[in-house]
Amino acid sequence: MRLSVILFLFSFFLISTCGRVNPPVKVFEPSDLPLGKIRLPQGFKIEVFAEGLKNARSLELSPNGTLFVGTRGEGKVYALKDEDGDFRADTTYTIAKGLKMPNGVAFRDGDLYVAEVSRILRFENIEANLATPPEPVVIFDNYPTETHHGWKFISFGPDGKLYVPVGAPCNICESDDEVFASITRLNPDGTGMEIVQRGIRNTVGFTWHPQTGELWFTDNGRDWLNDDEPACELNHAPQDGMHFGYPYCHQGDLPDPEFGDKRSCDEFTPPAQKLGPHVAPLGVEFYTSQQFPEEYQGRLFIAEHGSWNRSKKIGYRIMMVKLEGNRAVSYEPFAEGWLDKGDVWGRPVDLEFLPDGSMLVSDDFADAIYRIYYER
Repeated sequence: MRLSVILFLFSFFLISTCGRVNPPVKVFEPSDLPLGKIRLPQGFKIEVFAEGLKNARSLELSPNGTLFVGTRGEGKVYALKDEDGDFRADTTYTIAKGLKMPNGVAFRDGDLYVAEVSRILRFENIEANLATPPEPVVIFDNYPTETHHGWKFISFGPDGKLYVPVGAPCNICESDDEVFASITRLNPDGTGMEIVQRGIRNTVGFTWHPQTGELWFTDNGRDWLNDDEPACELNHAPQDGMHFGYPYCHQGDLPDPEFGDKRSCDEFTPPAQKLGPHVAPLGVEFYTSQQFPEEYQGRLFIAEHGSWNRSKKIGYRIMMVKLEGNRAVSYEPFAEGWLDKGDVWGRPVDLEFLPDGSMLVSDDFADAIYRIYYER
């Protein structure tokens, strides 16, 4: 018998007899994704960090280098490890399965937090137990059960609290329950839930300014007006208790045809930047590392998932917003090409930065995670 076969059988025996519930699985293989179609600024390159991750959505990198990945339709949460430091995931662990739209993942003090539609789960001391994940602790289970815009992006803010959005349960509507169309926050133990911002149709990405600590977030505009209205939004919330217009006003200056006669656009906070109509902006991050050229410092990067109800597709790209103070002065492409002559082969969802300053991008359509880096 050949030595390689003997080694394979011996490895299989060890895994089978050690009682491991969740053995690591190799996730990287040479890719056939058409990355040559992606257009980037001069000096930037793109490669596959991991693929074969069905419906890869939200990303969260721990200080120890474990990349946690949420999904929406798959009901699974993954953990990826780059064991040899070559910027390609070597192994993946399935942390959970059978969950209800576990889109959001966040990490704090060794614990992984996962957002389902109506619950927030905590997997304690997770990195010491990737192969045998513990049963999660339910820290909060009182969010609405509606699945329309029910998937959640979550993140810990500078105040140490977990921020959790609750999307509108419809395309356009008023709701008796004030928690809809909001951003909420709660303590890490699940107590103290409160509404922080209102009038937000569906945010699936937010972050905080690295100097001021102020909240910035994307918002998906309503459907079924027309191809070119309303614009999706990048919003800035320098304080708690603001209202961003939904369902009465869109893009800061467009009254809703059904609800706009009830309240004036002048009552609400306009977007910091109007984005493309129906581009579905999701993940958003400030660039604060050193790998990209100096001109990229402090820019906001936005993953645009792409339109689904527009006669001519738009989005499917990563955009940049340049700020001067709190004022947006430009909105331009950084990476595009997942929409190729009207055909879609990828849809960016979330962004995360590795310690070397390169960018990770999840893609729930191509089931992949990319790495974008600058080569001097």
